[in-house]
Amino acid sequence: MQFIRSMGVPTTDPAFGIIPKNSTFFVIWRVENFELVPIPLEDYGKFYKGDSYIVFSAAEFGQPTGVNEVPHAPRGSLDINIHFWLGSETTQDEAGIAAIKTIELDNMLGGGPVQHRETEGSESKRFLSYFKNGLRMLKGGIVTGLKKVDPDAFDPSLYHIKGKRTTIVKEIQPMEWKSMNDGDCYILHTKNFIFVWTGRNSNNMEKIQAAKFANSLRTEYSGGNIVVIEDGQEAALDVAEKAEFQEFLPLNNKNVVPQADAPKDEVVARRMCAEIKLFRCSDESGTLKVTEVKNGPLFQGDVNSNDSYIIDNGSDGVWVWVGKKATQKEREEALRNAQGFVTKKGYPASTRVSRIIDGGEPSEFRSLFRDWKIKDQSKGFGRQVSRNNIAKTVQTKFDATSLHEQPEMSAKTQLVDDGTGQKEVWRVKNFELIPVPENQYGEFYMGDCYIVLYAYLQGNTEHYLLYYWIGVDASQDEAGTAALKAVELDDKLQGRAIQIRIVQGKEPPQFMSIFGGKIAIYEGGFASSFDGENGQDEARKSSYMLHVRGSTERNTKATEVDFRAGSLNSNDCFIVVTTSETYVWCGKGSTGDEREVAKAYAGDFTIVSEGSEKADFWSTLGGKEEYASSKFLKEEETSHSARLFQCSNATGVFKAEEIVNFSQEDLVDDDVMLLDAWSNIFIWTGHNSNKAEQRAAEELAFEYLNTDPAGRSVGIPVIKIKQGFEPPNFTGFFGVWDNDLWNNNMTYADICDRLKEVSPGATVLVTPSGSSGNGVRTYPIAVLREQDPEKLPEGVDPIKKEEYLCEGDFKTVFGCSKEEYEKMPKWKRDNKKKAACIF
Repeated sequence: MQFIRSMGVPTTDPAFGIIPKNSTFFVIWRVENFELVPIPLEDYGKFYKGDSYIVFSAAEFGQPTGVNEVPHAPRGSLDINIHFWLGSETTQDEAGIAAIKTIELDNMLGGGPVQHRETEGSESKRFLSYFKNGLRMLKGGIVTGLKKVDPDAFDPSLYHIKGKRTTIVKEIQPMEWKSMNDGDCYILHTKNFIFVWTGRNSNNMEKIQAAKFANSLRTEYSGGNIVVIEDGQEAALDVAEKAEFQEFLPLNNKNVVPQADAPKDEVVARRMCAEIKLFRCSDESGTLKVTEVKNGPLFQGDVNSNDSYIIDNGSDGVWVWVGKKATQKEREEALRNAQGFVTKKGYPASTRVSRIIDGGEPSEFRSLFRDWKIKDQSKGFGRQVSRNNIAKTVQTKFDATSLHEQPEMSAKTQLVDDGTGQKEVWRVKNFELIPVPENQYGEFYMGDCYIVLYAYLQGNTEHYLLYYWIGVDASQDEAGTAALKAVELDDKLQGRAIQIRIVQGKEPPQFMSIFGGKIAIYEGGFASSFDGENGQDEARKSSYMLHVRGSTERNTKATEVDFRAGSLNSNDCFIVVTTSETYVWCGKGSTGDEREVAKAYAGDFTIVSEGSEKADFWSTLGGKEEYASSKFLKEEETSHSARLFQCSNATGVFKAEEIVNFSQEDLVDDDVMLLDAWSNIFIWTGHNSNKAEQRAAEELAFEYLNTDPAGRSVGIPVIKIKQGFEPPNFTGFFGVWDNDLWNNNMTYADICDRLKEVSPGATVLVTPSGSSGNGVRTYPIAVLREQDPEKLPEGVDPIKKEEYLCEGDFKTVFGCSKEEYEKMPKWKRDNKKKAACIF
């Protein structure tokens, strides 16, 4: 590093002159002979292990970006990220140049961009998201990387293809069967052929990506016949193909690693909020001093613009946050200091490290805090807050018809219409549903559970929202019954309903709008009825008090509280009901909506303003008491962008893999996806997703919240959505939504057919649907030995497991061919199945 500093590196590298002002932009430079050289667009996505790179991304906030970014003026501010990527075989000098040039670029842009240190094999989700068409990790470095392809000196290669969304293509050594596993796809590129070998347990997306990559290789090398072959079909190769294939992968030595024994993808289990740590950094004494401040959950107020901080999220990465008043030296040294912190903690050298500046926090960072308010952001829908701390309502005209035309507005407001559709309400009693009379719609009891079915029209199509509401005092049995009845009702609607779980106090805007913004929640319920005889509690207490709180007509509700003066709060409204009088008490900080909702509930009432109460009012409440009277701003929206995760607990540990810069294409139909919209959680289930994970979808949402570094409540609404029935308050988070996307997607078979068209003479040795010769999908014997029918792959008949073995495995397991097996008497076949543990 001293050598590099002595070179007199210029303050601003001329290479940065290609960056346009106030425009989106994406560019990649490689370090070549201590200089930055932009790589050609056709080489984007290729990274040589012996090199170091700088990747620059300037995009519109909240919009996906990457290698196909077309420069244009942003509609708002720019989200700028600088990544320096270090190959596993890069030199220390090249790595140092990449780090120094990153600082230069950062300084040129005013010190605002987010800096990321990326290492081969441990790239951040944001980095991977730029390369939707895949990444190639290639052998060699600048010397071999600059060589032109010489057909006469062809160097055969074996590539490993892995990943559903961003496909990682790695050139692997040694070129032998034991380097491969049957859960992935591989490409053997020889002088005359491009062999696409698909493991029997590889997923459909990996097969598609492998086939696409093979076609890219053919174009890049101007030739080579493509041969697509499934695991177990190698013997069907013709003479020339088999000879060249066996030169590198001899069939008599075939011994691929079973998927169960293959190295697993690194998807780190989410950490509990208490495990995240905050450290303050100081170099006042001339040396860096790092002091632990607290464990999570973290709040925005925990960091101060006068200081710098390190947020330690362990194997999920380390962030260094630099306050606005930090010195230039502190800004420049922040990333290096964070790397020193990683070393001191004994974390792997590949641990992701990012530096951010106060005011330029990306969504991944803000999500680590329970609250994070961006300066000057909107304070909510149709509402502003005045400087004197007394909230004021500014009414905004609401046009429900625009929600489906503008799904981004639906996503923002979490409304699908104006709530004027048809509804039915049931209350849970003795494990059954009791219809609620229409004149009691909007009334809920804390000790009960309810089902609300709402139907609305979009064009000529009827859509359904199916809510199950759980009171805070409801029993577990009642809550379970509500969930079960919701599923039953959904089945009657042919699975077309969107199921939404609501815990008392976390009612979403759409639910509120269904009842005209007029919801009252009372104490009691069937289990604690007031008359104790017939279980009916419609005859409420003769005297009670309702707390009315909210910021708009779509989130204001009344909740029963203790009948005493100490329950009052200066920031809200209260309805005090007795046998002879009804008062509406308005605190000084209450909103206009709260006052209007309170009046609507009260009927005939007497208005009482805080500070002007008469003696009879205090007497009604049993005497005057101290109550919450400090003025404060109403709870405002914090800035948390929606985040998409692919969720799984298949290994027994909950894992949530984030998809950054997501779009509709990231909703893969064999996955269960979780969209975290902060105020609620969407669970999206694809058509071909794992049945066990479908059933556990709600549990996945709770586990996600339990492991949220921000420490949120598990009571926020959980909305279950099926592929093809997405409402606008979900699709609005994905930008442009294509209703025909999944209908037009090419399957693996389509890709193979296309290869035949573009590569005349291509060999495609693939049985129908990745199946055995009789059209049935085949599986390894280890998979078929599963005794629980529910855990078997979809479509497998537990009585006829032997039909799902490929011919090679069948002979190994039973010692005979399928034809010979079929000729045996049933008792003998059963004995063989018992011996194979698949009976």
